[in-house]
Amino acid sequence: MSRRGAIGRDREAVVVGAGPNGLVAAITLARAGWQVTVLEAASSPGGGTRTEELTLPGYRHDVCSAVHPLGLGSPALRDLPLGEHGLRWLQPDLPLAHPLGGDRAAVLDRSIAVTAAGFEGEDGKAYRRMMGPLERSGSGLVDSLLSPLSIPPKAPVGLARYGLDGIRSASGVARSKFDHDQAQALLAGMAAHSMLSLDAPITAGYGLMLGLLGHLVGWPVAEGGSQAIADALVSLLASHGGTVELDRRVERLDELDPGAVVLLDLTPRQVVRLGGVELPERYRRRLGRYRYGPGVFKVDWALDGPIPWRAPECGRSATVHVGGTLEEVAHSEAEVTAGRHAERPFVLVAQASVVDPSRAPAGGQTGWAYCHVPARSTVDMTDAIEAQVERFAPGFRDRIVGRHVMGPAAIERHDANYVGGDINGGVADLRQFFGRPVLSPHPWRTPVDGLYLCSSATPPGGGVHGMCGWHAAQCVLRDAS
Repeated sequence: MSRRGAIGRDREAVVVGAGPNGLVAAITLARAGWQVTVLEAASSPGGGTRTEELTLPGYRHDVCSAVHPLGLGSPALRDLPLGEHGLRWLQPDLPLAHPLGGDRAAVLDRSIAVTAAGFEGEDGKAYRRMMGPLERSGSGLVDSLLSPLSIPPKAPVGLARYGLDGIRSASGVARSKFDHDQAQALLAGMAAHSMLSLDAPITAGYGLMLGLLGHLVGWPVAEGGSQAIADALVSLLASHGGTVELDRRVERLDELDPGAVVLLDLTPRQVVRLGGVELPERYRRRLGRYRYGPGVFKVDWALDGPIPWRAPECGRSATVHVGGTLEEVAHSEAEVTAGRHAERPFVLVAQASVVDPSRAPAGGQTGWAYCHVPARSTVDMTDAIEAQVERFAPGFRDRIVGRHVMGPAAIERHDANYVGGDINGGVADLRQFFGRPVLSPHPWRTPVDGLYLCSSATPPGGGVHGMCGWHAAQCVLRDAS
């Protein structure tokens, strides 16, 4: 399967998979004058950015991703004119709230000063010392973090400052810098997005990155649902002559145009199962050693009113981290890492209808929540999730008028890249943060001429940022020059 000689001549590309990474790769090439076709196995584009009426008519739920700080923070997306193609970002009053019992909550405000003012004792000063230099590095630091293999980085000083804490465990940073539960819990909840034990290296980096994005760009939702992101990308691609073909499952690469470059928005497990391509045995073995992480168990609710949070700040944010103190969140994530189910799981709650009334009929609200579980778990976590929300919002269950649940198997059926329910496309620990899916200065390029990877199994990993696709397309363009 040799296509390298045709790259400069035909300037044709086929992208397999219409998730954000595949669509960004396609757009990048189409804007450079290439003829691009995207083939998507599902009946709608978007991958993890789809919106459906999962519960009752008129209640629009984000099937996977719901809140998108990386949508505004990523250079791959912020530099695209998606607003001209129907995408509108909506910002809640607060990027994030984290209830702690009673009417107390830790709050991430767009302002570092306001965030710090809500902490007890000297924790506010410690937070300003930690986050202030990162904020001053601005988008250059975010760009560097989303291009971890680029040399030189855009913000070397900011990146070095970030690395001092970012390389550490979230538990270690939280305990060494803060004395009280608010600041500790806020960092723990953000770091738990890593789906790693909070005692693991680099988990602090995930928390710092998400906190920095909250201060720089907020934690917005897409008006109408995350599907609007995919629809805007498809529309932009079409404006540059690209096409998306739905219900086109690709099982053999030799059925594709032999003169076209192929980019796969697939993770290693799907890549090694493809027919019609001979991967070198050493590369195939390396892909076979790629590690997937824990899964998620997700619940969507149709509600007859807002979630009755005790802490009023929780009603002002589209995102609420439910799990209590640092110790409780860390215990929950450690249980999952050990292959067990937490009795009191850390729950990520999104309530997009707080800021986007189009998500529900008049008077109604939508709720979206998930917790981490061992990969391929078959345990129903509905009661555990709802008990955690009820703990901080008494009367919550009385608001539920419709419910939809998805365990890891259902998550994977929705998007084959979510192997075992792993929405990050693979473990993102220190070892696999850079060696993703193999250790290479150009991991988007495979040993097969004209074949590239552009999924979240390549740097910088999971999240709706499109950077995996952007980096892969840049590889293609360099090879064609």
